[in-house]
Amino acid sequence: MPKILVVDDDPKIVELVKLYLERERFQVFTAYDGLQALELARQKQPDLIILDVMLPKVDGLDVLRLLTQEGSPPIIMLTAKRTEDDKLIGLELGADDYVTKPFSPRELVARVRVVLRRLQKAKSGRPEQVQLGDLVVDYGRREARRDGRTLPLTPTEFNLLAFLAQTPGRVYSRQELLDELFGYDAASLERTIDTHIMNLRRKIEPDPANPVHVQTVYGQGYRVEEGNR
Repeated sequence: MPKILVVDDDPKIVELVKLYLERERFQVFTAYDGLQALELARQKQPDLIILDVMLPKVDGLDVLRLLTQEGSPPIIMLTAKRTEDDKLIGLELGADDYVTKPFSPRELVARVRVVLRRLQKAKSGRPEQVQLGDLVVDYGRREARRDGRTLPLTPTEFNLLAFLAQTPGRVYSRQELLDELFGYDAASLERTIDTHIMNLRRKIEPDPANPVHVQTVYGQGYRVEEGNR
């Protein structure tokens, strides 16, 4: 039974989301501020976290930042802010999806299932690891290493690299990458792919300004360079 941590300072929202998730046979833990969220995330090791942006004690974005640094499970952010830039801030910090308030509980449950299904897919049917020059993409351990050092990738950054690396040389459009990474009403967030690619390059490339692993194919999309295998 997948474990979900729901974090929001509004008890009504927490109880509503908890009700819908439990109907779908998820095990649900709840928190109402950022400190509780951090404690429960570390204690319960949930499979996914639903996290409000505006939280007392510790802000939701700070919770997100801390948990992704620790190698957190997928995180879906809740926010009352609607602009694309607001969403990009969370996605840049490692969020896997974004839901704006007011929201449909059924839609939220659908997004939870999509994210968990994508995570399960990433764990199965792929080689144990792929070697790209000095970079190793380890599917079994869900980590990337360069020169033996584990790189601090967020779950979304790893998923992006893992997807590109499974077919070196193939060019993927931004929309194809959006469908793979988010898979649910993501067309309005096409810029997020460029942001994730930029953040990924900062972590995996010896010189991010002159990338050797993740290449831009202008007018088409991105690929992992075959010659670096």
